[in-house]
This record gives sequence, structure tokens and C-alpha cells, in this order.
Amino acid sequence: MGKDYYKILGVDKSASKDDVKKAFRKLAHEYHPDKKGGNDAKFKEISEAYSVLGDDAKRKQFDTFGSAGPGFNPNNGAGGFNAQDFNGFDFSGFTQSGFGGQNGQGFEFDLGDIFGEFFGGRGGRNHEKRGNDISVDIEITFAESVFGVDKIITLTRPTVCDICKGTGGKPGTGMKTCDVCKGKGKVNEVRRSIFGNISTTHVCENCQGAGQIPEVICTECKGEGVRTKREDIKVHIPAGIDSGEMVKLNSFGEGISKGKSGDLYVRAHIKPHNIFKKDGMNLVMDLNIKLTTAITGDEISIETLDGPLIVKIPEGINHGEILRVKGKGVLNERHGLSSARRGDLMIKIFITIPKRVSKTASKLIEELKKEGI
Repeated sequence: MGKDYYKILGVDKSASKDDVKKAFRKLAHEYHPDKKGGNDAKFKEISEAYSVLGDDAKRKQFDTFGSAGPGFNPNNGAGGFNAQDFNGFDFSGFTQSGFGGQNGQGFEFDLGDIFGEFFGGRGGRNHEKRGNDISVDIEITFAESVFGVDKIITLTRPTVCDICKGTGGKPGTGMKTCDVCKGKGKVNEVRRSIFGNISTTHVCENCQGAGQIPEVICTECKGEGVRTKREDIKVHIPAGIDSGEMVKLNSFGEGISKGKSGDLYVRAHIKPHNIFKKDGMNLVMDLNIKLTTAITGDEISIETLDGPLIVKIPEGINHGEILRVKGKGVLNERHGLSSARRGDLMIKIFITIPKRVSKTASKLIEELKKEGI
């Protein structure tokens, strides 16, 4: 039986990415092997759980197949350790052999600071804030994947408050200087570490780096600058898309106060067609014809994605031959509609041989044999 990573982190299957991260941070702080009373095995277990549930692709695979599923490996792909995951940890109670003194007296240090210094400044806190991305799946018909289609997606997501425009303040009221950073938007901290005193600067969490906070908070979003909103979003699925491919809508992900909204990713799943298949930009179909049609030729009406089409069958055509109809394949607009081109329709011929024939037909066939046909 596979591992239950949700149980290991103590979260529900419906837990958000932030909830998963918070649970990991709490348990990592409790069981870190460098801390007195820590547990190395437990720390590795929760780290493995977070490397899966903290990564969208791995989490989806785990939800579908479990940790015992085919090809599942928590160490593959993205995820795992990230310096940002240790932001805010207080490892002041830790002692390091070789750095501490007697009686458990050692340096106080914050691994978040140390990793932040070496991997990008306080774990990326100085970077612009950005909302989470959102991924949704939609199903489209085969014809829609060939010609493209506009779809409406109903989405409930955090968006920037349209009353205060993300400021968190009541419209018409002013702003006041943040009493935490004194209007600087940043806070300086000095921490003792195994490498000595390390000075770090990070964005003020009280004002989110703005240096000011509202005098009166917005009643609509309660000063958060964002509110949950249900809305219809129009997304264009381009012609020529393949099943599993995604369309990206910039800034249609989760909104965030005083920061950039995340992106929306729409993954298309195409219903199979009972006649046509894709082969690059071409459409492929099979066409059964009678033996007499193969010998003498004929014109046959077939149904295509563009409507009825008359196809000329040349006399003497062979079983398995392919007829090409130009410009009736897949419309490809990946580089824009102005340069969009269509592939061809490829018709593979299958000659149907009758199992039984009448006496009259049998006599005619005997005559054909005499002719060497």
C-alpha cells in the first residue's frame, strides 16, 4: 500500500497549495533533525510529502494513482526543497556541533536567512508579489480542435477589489505612514548565524512594501485588497490544438493585493471522432468502395467537417491507395490567423470484396477471368 501524503502533513485532499505549505512549515519546524527533540526520519517523510503535494503535476498524479501508481517517483520533476519554504522559521533553539559551546549554548541562526542570502535575498521576499496560477480542464469536440472555438469558463477566484482597486482603503479616504517600516516599505533585520551576524532586508509585511496603509479600510474587501468573485471568462481555443495542450491567459489567475495576478491555464481535452483522425496538420479517414467502383471509377459524396464533398475515384485504383484533397485538413493558427494555413484531407481506400454473388455476376466474373482481369 502506498503512502498517504495528505495524512502525513495532516491536511485534507481539498487543501489549497498555501495550506499544504503552512502544514509543511509547521511540521518541518517541529521535527527538523538539527533541533533538540527533532526526528530525522519524520523530517524526511514530511519533506517527501511536501515535494509531492507542493507540486501541481505530482499532486495530480498522486491523486489519480497514489504513491504506488505506475512510474510514480516523488523525486522526479519539480518540487522538493526550496529556500522560500523556510522563510520565517526560527531555528534559534537549534545547536550545531562544531559551532555551539558547552551545555548546549550555541549560535542562534535562522536557516531562512542563510539560504536567502545564498539563494536570492531572503528567499525571494524582495521579488514582486504574485498571485497563484489556476489550471482548469475543458472538453472540446474534434471539429472545435480543427477550426478553433471560443469557450466561456465560469470561475470563482480571488480578484483585486473593484471598489478600492486593491489598495484596501475606503475610496475617498487617505493613507497614513506604516508604523512598522516608518514609510520605507522595507524592514532591516540582523540575525546571528553560524557565519556570524547577517543583515537582511525584506518587504514590510504590514504595508506589503507600499510604505503606507489605509486610514479607513475598504468595507467591501475588509482591507484585504482582494475579494472572491464568480465570473465568466472567455477563452479562445486556437485551431490545431492537440489534446492535453494548454492555453495561457495572463493575469486571469488569483489576484493579490499590491501585486501581480497569477495566470490561468486552460487544458483542452478533445473528444475522439468516429471518422477522422489527426496526422499533424492533415486529417485522415478511411473510405470503403465497391469492387466495381475500383475497376471503373466513380464520383462519391462523402461527409467532411466542412460539409458534403464529391470525391472522384479514378478507375483502376488499388486497395490501400490514398487520395489527397488539398486544403480540407486542420486549420493551424498557432502563429496567428493572418498566417493560418490548412492541411489536407487524406482518404485511404479500402475495396470491399463481396462474400457472395449472384449467378449472373458469377458468369460475368468468369468472363473477366478469361480476359485476364
